[in-house]
Amino acid sequence: MKHIINLYENINDTARNNSDCPHVILPEEIFFIISIIGVLENLMVLLAVIKNKNLQSPMYFFICSLAISDMLGSLYKILENILIMLRNMGYLKPRGNFETTADDIIDSLFILSLLGSIFSLSMIAADRYLTIFHALQYHSIVTMRRAIIVLMVTWTGCMGSAITMVIFSHHIPTVITFTSLFPLMLVFILCLYVHMFLLARSHARKILTLPRANMKGAITLTILLGVFIFCWAPFILHVLLMTFCPNNPYCACYMSLFQVNGMLIMCNAVIDPFIYAFRSPELRDAFKKMIFCSRYQ
Repeated sequence: MKHIINLYENINDTARNNSDCPHVILPEEIFFIISIIGVLENLMVLLAVIKNKNLQSPMYFFICSLAISDMLGSLYKILENILIMLRNMGYLKPRGNFETTADDIIDSLFILSLLGSIFSLSMIAADRYLTIFHALQYHSIVTMRRAIIVLMVTWTGCMGSAITMVIFSHHIPTVITFTSLFPLMLVFILCLYVHMFLLARSHARKILTLPRANMKGAITLTILLGVFIFCWAPFILHVLLMTFCPNNPYCACYMSLFQVNGMLIMCNAVIDPFIYAFRSPELRDAFKKMIFCSRYQ
């Protein structure tokens, strides 16, 4: 794998010798099972929105965007495991042209998953902000047509950025760009939260009169954001340490947890659908109808 993704194999031998921390190795079967569960769960989210007209709104479209991002993150690991299995069985020449091309595609999926998650959470944050403080104008501002255009432009930009980052993955500016998107997204959402807090103080009575669903959506976003930070921040830190202090024993000690950090990313895709179901009665009912279709017909 390339520099920006396959960091575990690229840890410098000097750093390994200087660090007494043993590398934590997790069975590939665990990654594979969690990835399969992540794909199936997020596929259920997409099918629930597609099959239920009452869920076909901009808010749920943005949630679908986040579900696609999570699904791509799980699909990345599944394809990587299949590629490794084929190589170990002798069907692929190590570092041959096909494997190199497949590596690039898989790496693109991984980066696309992170970029998609960052921009999807940002769109959900902006949507929640508009629902709370521009409730009367919300439906005229956030129309289905505009939501679809925003999603198309966002995903086109994410795909172009993912391909570019894979091509130039060995360059430090690419790593800096890759890792800086994470804090930039946090700053953007934090600014919205601060503004929401300041407005809430000056419009306390107005906030109390808003539908509970609007405030519930903001709480859901907070939970999604917290899970995203918890699951992705360790990997982002790993990328920075691998780039700027690969020979430092303390950095090497942290980097010995690479597979644990990768497992957290896989878990994010599994946790998010549970958050949707727990926080949204409409989506929860749609899941029940899909799972127990005969009972609800």
